[in-house]
Amino acid sequence: MECLGFDKNSKNDKLTRLYKKGGYKGYGLALMVELFCGILAGATWGPHIRSWQVPDETKVADLGQFFMALDPGVFGAGFEDRLQQLMDHHRALEPIAGEDGVLVPGDPERTHEKLCQESGGIPYHGAFIRDMGILADKMKVDPMRTLD
Repeated sequence: MECLGFDKNSKNDKLTRLYKKGGYKGYGLALMVELFCGILAGATWGPHIRSWQVPDETKVADLGQFFMALDPGVFGAGFEDRLQQLMDHHRALEPIAGEDGVLVPGDPERTHEKLCQESGGIPYHGAFIRDMGILADKMKVDPMRTLD
C-alpha cells in the first residue's frame, strides 16, 4: 500500500506503520489514542515514548491514561439491541483461513472464563509455575498452590 502524505524519512514512525496496516481509519484511531493518552493527559506521546524492547532505565515511562464514561441512553433508544445486532453481524462473517470464527470484544475472555470454571482454577504454563516457585523461595514466601 502506498502511503500518501508521508515521505521516505517517516518509514520508522509508529503511526506511519499503523497507517500502512490500517489505512486512514487505523491511523486516525491511533492518533486519537495519542491525543487522549499522551497530549491530553500531559504524558509522553508517539516517538517520545521509551522503547519496551530496549528499556532506557534513565528515562521515566511517563505513560498517560484516558478513561471515558458514556451514557448510551443520551444518544438514542435501543442501544443494547443495536449493539447485539452489530456483534451478531460480525460473528456471522466468514472467518479468515485457519480461524474458527470472527471474534468480537469479550469473546476470548468468555472462552477463557469457561475454561477456568470447567478446570476449577486458572491454567498456567508449567514454566510460569516453576518461575513463581523460584521467586517464592527467593522472597521466602509460600509457593502457589496448584490443583494436581
